Amino acid sequence: MESGAGERSLEDDYESLLSTTDAELLKQAWRNEKASPEILKFQDALIHRSRQQIQLMEETVGEFNKNGVDSLTVSLYQMDLDRTMFLLRSYLRTRLQKIEKSVFHIEKTTELLNRLSRQELEFAERFAEDLKDHLQNSVLLKLPSQYQSHLKQSSASEEDDMVPKPKLDTYVVCRSKKFLGAVLLDESGEDPVNIEADDLYALPYQSIKSLVESGQIDLV
Repeated sequence: MESGAGERSLEDDYESLLSTTDAELLKQAWRNEKASPEILKFQDALIHRSRQQIQLMEETVGEFNKNGVDSLTVSLYQMDLDRTMFLLRSYLRTRLQKIEKSVFHIEKTTELLNRLSRQELEFAERFAEDLKDHLQNSVLLKLPSQYQSHLKQSSASEEDDMVPKPKLDTYVVCRSKKFLGAVLLDESGEDPVNIEADDLYALPYQSIKSLVESGQIDLV
């Protein structure tokens, strides 16, 4: 009797989690991260809840298998589990790939550093140090002293011209959650775009960057 009650409580908890919008929020966070040319703010609370949901789904599937629940029901729960795990892993992997690609730019940009999770920040610091050591030992130390910087082409450079930066002028496909009216695409104030709810637009990321960050526009 106690086992049945425990199973029912577990299933109720699982159904309660499914009734929330976290699955859709995770999917959109993943889409935004995949489409954005720069790393976005880490969705700490959402990722924490998603991990809790995965743990609960794993427990639910385990209980179902142990108690002989029909295979169709188990497979449906397993599909939900697999989908959530895929989205979470791909979201985290995409962010790590962006860190690897632009680590020196991220390292010297406070705004971007503040977007990383604690674990990502530790990874970025280790990766930057390892990459710097590799570049110095394999290439830079063999060059004349004026060319030994991993950030500048030469000592005459006025800026870090060897540091790859995200291309914020990249065009992205996006959709607004609500009517936003006229949105300026550049500082000139000319040719604003009238953004309607649920319509698709191909726009330079830079022009809608703040709207993506505030959650008013989703990338597709």
